[in-house]
Amino acid sequence: MEDRIRDLVERESRCCSFFTSTAAAGQEPIRLEISVDQAHEAVLDALAARTAATGGSR
Repeated sequence: MEDRIRDLVERESRCCSFFTSTAAAGQEPIRLEISVDQAHEAVLDALAARTAATGGSR
């Protein structure tokens, strides 16, 4: 699972360079932290809302 998450982080970074992502390795569940600058907060808030709607956590 960790390799899949790291692959996702890499692909998202190429697509949306304004995301700063960090995956905490060796933890269950794997923690993925995503941050943005102030200009892109609305994008991150929308992503967090979609995650919450599917039962994930922020």
